[in-house]
Amino acid sequence: MRTASGTMGRFTGRFLHHILSNRTIENPMADKLAWTGWIVSVQPRIRLTRSFDERAHTYMGYLLCIDGMIGDEERTFLVGIGKAAYQKHQFRAGDAASGMSEPVLNPAMESAEFYKTSKLKLESRGTGQSDSGPPWLAIAPELETYRERGHRRLSAKTYETKCQQCVWGCRMPVEIIVDHWKPNVKRFRFETFCYGPKSCALYKAGPKRTIPGRKGMTFVEEDWIDEQDTAERGPDE
Repeated sequence: MRTASGTMGRFTGRFLHHILSNRTIENPMADKLAWTGWIVSVQPRIRLTRSFDERAHTYMGYLLCIDGMIGDEERTFLVGIGKAAYQKHQFRAGDAASGMSEPVLNPAMESAEFYKTSKLKLESRGTGQSDSGPPWLAIAPELETYRERGHRRLSAKTYETKCQQCVWGCRMPVEIIVDHWKPNVKRFRFETFCYGPKSCALYKAGPKRTIPGRKGMTFVEEDWIDEQDTAERGPDE
């Protein structure tokens, strides 16, 4: 596992135990909503857990941005699907799709608005998207590829204005464990990252990120952490 300092090592016992034991509370009263629409983008659905200078990723699947109908409402919305469902349908921007999904129980822990998707269907295949970018709009790679490539921090403004459609962009829900000795004391936020080629002309890192710790301490993720995390890739990879 990678630590936030970019080195390889083991997580502390309490931090690792928290990651493995953390479970989302199920909502037995949740009703699924039928949806249909055009896929605007496909991106990885990844959750980040932080504890001072340590971090761990949970690769949950993919995020579909849909422009269409959800229930009786017409709008743009975000649907989370699993790895197997994505591998089966190979969704990409421009496709038409439909399904049934539940509203997310804990929005602080999910990049999607709806998840636990069933009756997922590819209604029609859109015009083939070019592999040339940016932004890159072709079929998203496997989750293992994202893990192997590593990411760099991405300016939230750049993500919102230029990278929301790119398969290499990712907006992660972040759970921060402030104190190992008080694991229930947490903070939540969202962070944006880029898994794309380091030569991308649209890329902007944005400000360095700070992670709060116990007794008022703060850890700053320096630029060299991203550089080390993506060191095995060339400029155009």
